[in-house]
Amino acid sequence: MGMNTRVTELLGIEVPVIQGAMARIANASLAGAVSEAGGLGIIACGGAPLSWVEEQVSIARSMTDKPIGANVMLMDPNAGETAELLAKLRVDVITTGAGSPANYMELWKNAGIKVVPVVASSALAARMERLGADAVVAEGTEAGGHIGELTTMALVPAVCDAVSIPVIAAGGIADGRGMAAAFALGAEGVQVGTRFLTVEECTIADAYKEKVIAAKDADTIVTGRGSGHPVRCLKNKFARKVRSLEGDVAQNGDELEAMYVGSLRRAVEGDVDNGTMMAGQVAALVRDRATAAEAIAQMMAEAEALGARDMAAMAAANARRDRAAG
Repeated sequence: MGMNTRVTELLGIEVPVIQGAMARIANASLAGAVSEAGGLGIIACGGAPLSWVEEQVSIARSMTDKPIGANVMLMDPNAGETAELLAKLRVDVITTGAGSPANYMELWKNAGIKVVPVVASSALAARMERLGADAVVAEGTEAGGHIGELTTMALVPAVCDAVSIPVIAAGGIADGRGMAAAFALGAEGVQVGTRFLTVEECTIADAYKEKVIAAKDADTIVTGRGSGHPVRCLKNKFARKVRSLEGDVAQNGDELEAMYVGSLRRAVEGDVDNGTMMAGQVAALVRDRATAAEAIAQMMAEAEALGARDMAAMAAANARRDRAAG
């Protein structure tokens, strides 16, 4: 099942599949299972107490001796303390979002940690390479949660052209077809979030999982565009009300702010009417439960059948050629 790319070599993993860092969702149960299955599990640290982060890293390491990653949301007020804790714990990989990791790059590098920022533009990708990032995740607007504007189809090749470090594609990838397409665009790995929402090791409520499985291709909605913090989630009563109130943010700002508080937690705990069920457009392709290992194996088998190994080798060769020419 293994597939060798610059991403697998860099991160010390067997298959080029990175699990997305989904806040309040991506804990040790999910991350440990993904890593044990040969991918890279990521513990989402955004908004979490330091004690929880340390506990989850410990649990994940008890589940597998393979690499474990963590994600730092750089706008988080506790980002600095989280950054220092992860350096002390010497997690294998750190992905970052919502800001620049410049202040922590030296700290993490000195701890032997690979740093992989999530980017939404080629300009930001090039900046991250100059800062010393080991790779970047190019995440298109199809993704669930906090999103940028560019689609994966447009973003990934632009980022591949802009940097010489490995590129991991994200947004709209849930099966082998998406993986093969990402490799054809020049990526050497994929980050997958929504597909893992329904696996057995994901600890969200069954009601949330069933909503993902039932979703059609038009069943996501983006809230927060007016505030500059767009979020993609499944359509429900909560999301529709938020969208209606966003028509007049000046008038409804306080009500919106109150609604946002705890909305993700409510969804994770099973309130699928009044919570934010973050999910990507690709939820339409997620149709079963499975385990993390089964989901990864199926994805790899589909990708192999579509010639993804050759596409990955071509992407690596093109990257080497571009580096030599540069």
